[in-house]
Order: sequence, then C-alpha cells, then structure tokens
Amino acid sequence: MIVVGDEVQTAIKAQQAVVALESTIFSTLGLPSPANAEALQICLSAVRQSGAVPALTAVLDGVIWAGVPEELHERVLNATAKVAARDLAIASSQKMASGATTVSASVLIAHQSGIDVFATGGIGGVHRESQITGDISADLDAIAQYPITVVSAGAKAFLDLPRTLEYLETQSVPVVGWRTNDFPAFYTRDSGLQISHRVEDAKGAARLHRDRKSLGQGGVLLVVPIPLEAELDSSRIDQAIEMSLAEVQLRGLAGPAVTPRVLAAVEKATEGESVAANLALAEHNASIAGQIAVELANP
Repeated sequence: MIVVGDEVQTAIKAQQAVVALESTIFSTLGLPSPANAEALQICLSAVRQSGAVPALTAVLDGVIWAGVPEELHERVLNATAKVAARDLAIASSQKMASGATTVSASVLIAHQSGIDVFATGGIGGVHRESQITGDISADLDAIAQYPITVVSAGAKAFLDLPRTLEYLETQSVPVVGWRTNDFPAFYTRDSGLQISHRVEDAKGAARLHRDRKSLGQGGVLLVVPIPLEAELDSSRIDQAIEMSLAEVQLRGLAGPAVTPRVLAAVEKATEGESVAANLALAEHNASIAGQIAVELANP
C-alpha cells in the first residue's frame, strides 16, 4: 500500500502544490556519499522555496511512501536496491527493508497519490544496441501511462537519444523544452537533437498539463537544460561514456547495472565535476517543478 506522509496528505487535501521526487538519485546508487545527502537537501529546499511541498518517494520496510518523513531520510540515503514500477508490489509484499524508487516507480506513486508534478535528474530511455538487447527503460512507458508532468534534464547522456525520442513519439508523449527547442543531454545543454514544442514559463507548462489531463492522455516530458554555468565539456563526457560502455559490453552488464558503472566512469573522467553538475541540474529541475505545481494549484 502507499502511505502518504502527513505534510503531503495535508497539502493534497488542501489542493496545495506538491512535487514528487524519486529516491535513486539520493541514494549511493545515484550519487556518491556525501553528495547524495547534499542533493536531497538542496532539492527539498528548492521545491519549498518555489512554494510547493516535496513528496520524497521510497520503499521502507515494505511501506511505499509518498512523502518520506524526515526521520527516515537517512535510510533512503543508504538504500541499496532500486525499485522500478514493476517491483513495487514485490517490495511491498516481501517487506523490502529499503528501496530507492526509480522514475517509473515514482511516477506511478505520484499518480496514485494525487500528485501531478514529478522532478528528477534525468530519465532512463532506449539503450544503445537495444535492437539486439531489447533494453528500454520502464521510465518511458510510465510517463506515457500516467498523467504526470515529468521535469528532467533530458535522458541520461549514455543512452541512444534519437531512439529515445522516437520511442516517446510512438507512445504519444510530448517532449517539451523549457525555453528551448534543443533536446538536452543531461550534462550538456544540447544533444544536437531538435524538439518541436517548448514553453516559456510555469504557466504554459501548467496549461499544457491541464489540457493533456482533460483529454484523458498520459504524461508530459518537460526537458530543462542544465544551468549554463554547470554545463560540462561534451568531448570529455563522450569519451568517458564510450570507454565505460565498452567495459559494460565486455563484462556483459545490462539493465540497472549499466547506469552506476557509466556514472562512476564519468565522475572519474571529469575529476568529480560531473557530481557538481548533477547537483546543479537536480536543484534546477526541482525548482521549476515546484513553480509548475504552484501554477496548477492556483489556476
């Protein structure tokens, strides 16, 4: 079952602004310690400063949370297992001690809890050589299925970004740029791929969300470029990704095992700069998600 935290439950009942947050990025599966704890605090603060209430999602002792109480945050930081949407019932029924929610799980939890906006760093997508492996993140189908506005810095840079965009189009998910027509690539503001739609402010994003929902359609992917001052050099990122993916292939890794390996390689190649970039984009996304949630709460 899903337990909605007291503060989040009060906000939802009062029709106030709420933003759901995943927890993988706040565990060591997403960021090394102590950066993961810093990420949690700055994202919670960014949502609050925008005027919204943060709803951190996770699984603790089999309880699926939408709004993890502060006294349990330390357990989220130390979570050692990822929980995707397909895993939620298993994690609940088998009383998983601590599970960090992915995008797909968090979007489902948000929808079931009555939350319309979700913020993350970057979504999963279509993996390279997916035509052989069939490796496509459940994040994409979750966004298509549930009427949630997902705010992210695009998809993770090591994915097959053209195929990811094509898959989203096939699933009728609009990819909308925040003041841009360039699809961002997580650490960089421009992947070289164009997107057709954009919004200029939170009001526009809120209008789009309402209209999609009134038509009975699924979610929106709102892509926000990393802040200019935090953007990394694309050539260094590309080189690190190519080297790490070669290692992944050599080791025969697939699915959830790929992301931590690649992120660690990028961190090493950038001498830690990728962690700072990740913090900056996560905070930025949380702030924008909060602004959109406020607009939705005050039509």
